[in-house]
Amino acid sequence: MDAAASPAPAWFCGAPLPPAVDPGLARRTQEAIEAAAPADDWAELLQRAWPSLEPIFGASPYLAGLARSRPGALADILSLGPTKSLDRLLSQTARPSVDSGETMVRLRRLKAELHLLTALADLWGAWRLEEVTAALTRFADAAVQSALALAAREAAAAAALRPPAGEEDGPVPGFFVVAMGKMGACELNYSSDIDLIVFYDPTALPLAPGKESAAVAIRLTDRMAAILQERTADGYVFRVDLRLRPDPASTRVAVPVPAALEYYETVGQNWERAALIKARPAAGDLRRAGAFLEALQPYIWRRNLDFAAIADIHSIKRQIQAGVEKERLAAAGHDLKLGAGGIREIEFFVQTQQLIAGGRRSQLRAPATLHALEALVAAGHVERAAADELSGAYRTLRALEHRVQMVHDEQTHRLPRAEAERRRVAALAGYRDLRTFDAVVARTLRTVDRRYGELFAGEEALASRFGSLVFTGVEDDPETLETLQRMGFSRPKAAAAAIRSWHHGHIAATRTERGRELLTRLAPRLLEASRVTGAPDLAFERFSAFFSALKAGVQVQSLFLARPKLLELVVKVMACAPEFARDLARRPAALDALLDPTFFAPLTLAPGSADRIAGAGGFEAAMDAARRAHREEAFRIGMQLLAGLAGASQAGGAFSDLADAIATGLCRASLEEVGRVAGEFNGEVALVALGKWGSREMTARSDLDLMTLYRAREPATASSITGLSADTFYARFTQRLVAALSAPTAEGTLYQADLQLRPSGTKGPVAVSFAAFEDYYEREAEVWELLAMTRARVVWASSREHAEAARSAIDTALRRKRDRAATAREVRAMRALMAAERPSGGFWDMKLCDGGLVDIEFAAQYLQLCHAADGGPLRANTAEALTALAAAGLGEPAPITALAHAWRLQQDLSQILKVALPDDADPAAEPKALQGLLAKAGGARSLRSLVRNLEAVRAEAHGAFTELTSG
Repeated sequence: MDAAASPAPAWFCGAPLPPAVDPGLARRTQEAIEAAAPADDWAELLQRAWPSLEPIFGASPYLAGLARSRPGALADILSLGPTKSLDRLLSQTARPSVDSGETMVRLRRLKAELHLLTALADLWGAWRLEEVTAALTRFADAAVQSALALAAREAAAAAALRPPAGEEDGPVPGFFVVAMGKMGACELNYSSDIDLIVFYDPTALPLAPGKESAAVAIRLTDRMAAILQERTADGYVFRVDLRLRPDPASTRVAVPVPAALEYYETVGQNWERAALIKARPAAGDLRRAGAFLEALQPYIWRRNLDFAAIADIHSIKRQIQAGVEKERLAAAGHDLKLGAGGIREIEFFVQTQQLIAGGRRSQLRAPATLHALEALVAAGHVERAAADELSGAYRTLRALEHRVQMVHDEQTHRLPRAEAERRRVAALAGYRDLRTFDAVVARTLRTVDRRYGELFAGEEALASRFGSLVFTGVEDDPETLETLQRMGFSRPKAAAAAIRSWHHGHIAATRTERGRELLTRLAPRLLEASRVTGAPDLAFERFSAFFSALKAGVQVQSLFLARPKLLELVVKVMACAPEFARDLARRPAALDALLDPTFFAPLTLAPGSADRIAGAGGFEAAMDAARRAHREEAFRIGMQLLAGLAGASQAGGAFSDLADAIATGLCRASLEEVGRVAGEFNGEVALVALGKWGSREMTARSDLDLMTLYRAREPATASSITGLSADTFYARFTQRLVAALSAPTAEGTLYQADLQLRPSGTKGPVAVSFAAFEDYYEREAEVWELLAMTRARVVWASSREHAEAARSAIDTALRRKRDRAATAREVRAMRALMAAERPSGGFWDMKLCDGGLVDIEFAAQYLQLCHAADGGPLRANTAEALTALAAAGLGEPAPITALAHAWRLQQDLSQILKVALPDDADPAAEPKALQGLLAKAGGARSLRSLVRNLEAVRAEAHGAFTELTSG
């Protein structure tokens, strides 16, 4: 062929492309076409066109391959021109067929011819951008309709559907396909997927007898998609993406119309409203499709938007990191669609403003990006200069996107990094010089980036300094996953999936529109708060469990947004305290305490707590009030302890004060309830705290060891209504009290109440009379019971006089003369038996290990018991007892000092561990934040150092116990 002397084809309209980038590829393509030419007229046609074809086939291996495999199609395109070629191709695409194999082959071959046609029309300048995308979209519509028709005929042949009476409502009445995204806006790109949503009206489907609508609709959808996307020897037609349907993680591929309408009206999101701007009936029952989309118009276009809704619409844009770094805006390797300054930023620039103003101005509802930009200019929402720059950039970027895809028919939007490959794109774009091409691309990206950055400028950032954080849509955003990895998340897909599920209203906290709008702002802050813990996956996972358990989320999210430092604190605490996080997930209402302005005030219980419980309005109401008070105050204590705002010694007193107030309120409510049922009784009763409660050493998970001590007044009269004795009356009171403290209610649980330390243990009456108490401790009490009694403390009594009498009775029981040697033997034997029957649970068991809290408590109690008869000090609290014993000279200073030091250290650690971890957990496996908190509490630099210190301190304490109890 004498290419140099041949004129260009008659419909060539553009400037000549640069010489072939790959002359060898062009030559091989020319030879293959010549060999296939069947007649002189064909050869002459190709010869005339070759100067304009050679640069294309020398730059695009894909187009060169199409020309070699389909020379006849190439000749037809050249002779007919683009318009007639497209009409012929579309008529063949829509041709009905009963043979599935023939349809599959035909659609794939026609897709290849369409690619060749649109490439030539685009590269030769015969079609503008809108004509190229329209041609691609029209073919997609015809292909989907053809695939659906074949699927319907196969379903009818399989007796799933009745054959349709006519084509008025499509091949399947009540079944329709809505095109979304670029297909919906007639903006389909060269190698695009097609985004479809399939809906059906269960009442309109022509089902065969015995068939179920959902199963048939799903079968039709699956078959239609397979016809289009199944790869054969001829390739595929389109990849079909059905994930823009309502809540794709929970719904099937075909969605019933009633369910879809309910979804959009209740939990539809603003990004879905933005997506529905481009929705268009594409195939099937077009009449019902149009009616369905018309019904959605009030959802898509709202006339009145509050501030929160506008902020959430803005967030569609603001979640994308609008970077300005020059290296990110360079041509090499840049993503023309998703990258900074790319196509998506132009689309979001348009769509966010459409959503805000389109409810009041119907002229702004154009689905196509360029048309919508012009409408925004006409309505005064966008300046002409901005619109012109963005329109020009949009055309440039879309043209480049097409050329990137023409090179190898890849579904990519990224310019090649390699210069050799990028030269192919540059050549198809008409550039001889790669440097000039790269400069033009970079300038275009910067223009878009600048205009995009001006949109809603100065508003709250919703990205991270590590990059984009985008959770709209139905699939993972690649840049977001990279951002999460840079933030330290080892499971970024899990975090992204959780946040997307929240956006879909899968949890109560985001079931309302307001809740989802707040989540848009909260999510980046939550991720950043998780990052700074040093264990982002754990922190996020534990917060997720709590967040998912909330019954409502607007108030909590608003609180965290208003007080970001509080969010950081809560997430930090959750990261280092799994037990605390689990408790909060089980009882998220505890977070209500954060609303109290005194939450971070010193740990003193608010006055009147017991009065509010007792006066709640009946026994059941008092039980619920007690649980609410405990939930909030225990949460406050735990938070302050884990945040380092309160010391462990303060926490022990605070937990005990809380138990005192709750028990006092419930004692009064229980006595009133028994009196209401059985009548008033002429007597007195006191509540005596024992164990850690009595010694004011409670932790977050302490039980309540208690007994009730009563006496009848003289003369001892029975209940005025039922004639109950004192024993029965106060037994009922005690049982009511134990139930009030232990039984679960709708507000949760309180404590495990334990009566085993009363005289005679489980064998004796649940309520103890004064006479029985005095007799028992004078005649029968064993040494271990007397040791336990050193921690007795009167918490409440029905009168001040009875409280003093109870204290006096306890003091009398403890101050009787003891045989010191015999007592020492009993103490050592008791400790040995405990070690055999209840061995230590491991190194972090502060209670039962050698040198642990039991050793220290036994030593302090033994010394008190031995010296009480001689006026020695009696103190319920172990630390106070050791201090008083040392001050009185009732023990060698060195061992007492060792015990006191070991007690303080282990009590401090125990407070943190009981709030933070389950009993069998190893702090070494927990985040550094918890290890640091434990080390700080123990006065050590690291957990390893703390372990060494603790080993030494315990050894000294165990030796001190042995020395002091030697008798």
